[in-house]
Amino acid sequence: MNARQNFSLSYWKKPVLPAILISLLALLILPGIAAAADPVIPSFTLQLAAGQEEPEKVSLLLEILFMLTILSLAPSILLTITSFTRIIIVFSFLRQAMGTNQMPPNQIMVSLAVFITIAIMMPVGKQINDKALQPYLEEQISFNDALKQAEIPIREFLFKHTREKDLSIFYSITKTDRPRVKEEVPTIMLVAGFVISELKTGFTIGFMIYIPFLILDMVVSSILLAMGMMMLPPVMVSLPFKILLFVMVDGWNLLVGSLVNSFS
Repeated sequence: MNARQNFSLSYWKKPVLPAILISLLALLILPGIAAAADPVIPSFTLQLAAGQEEPEKVSLLLEILFMLTILSLAPSILLTITSFTRIIIVFSFLRQAMGTNQMPPNQIMVSLAVFITIAIMMPVGKQINDKALQPYLEEQISFNDALKQAEIPIREFLFKHTREKDLSIFYSITKTDRPRVKEEVPTIMLVAGFVISELKTGFTIGFMIYIPFLILDMVVSSILLAMGMMMLPPVMVSLPFKILLFVMVDGWNLLVGSLVNSFS
């Protein structure tokens, strides 16, 4: 019995009791501290509060919202209403025909296609700037009139490079009446028909690019077969000749010049 009492007394003499008391105190205090230190998350509210008293502010906010929407859709607009689609398809066919899968790199191809697109679309952009943007900035026309004026040169460019057959597909899909004049064609259907026409034109140009490189592959393959080198891949041998042929005829100059002239 004495041994048990001595053990229990020695146990409580150790610093166990203070640790237990500190733990209980922490359990009582920490929830209050956590509740007090709970961060307040700020809320963000977007509303049009000008109302009838200041309608010009509402108009300005709507214009800013419209511009932000246009900026978020800029990549899609670039792909659908400009010459970018045809150019990037032709560049992809060229790289596949030459057999250089990753040369030039994708970044260079896309960047070159973007700059060529800017050069091709510069007359359209100049008309938009002269007839829509500058008069609107000088407060000569309203925002809606500026949009209508900007739409005119874009629709002219789309109509110039859109086949009627490709445009009629969407009237068959939507089962709507065919327009009698160009002004009755909705811009959405015009853009869709333009994209299909650009895909067909791009594939046609890509096929024409493929032909000389395909002939060179066939010649090299026939020579290797006649020499008995059946185990040697013809692509490995024809690749240097393809690059040499493309450089000798100044292929990039011819290709870019032909693409730009196809939109004239």
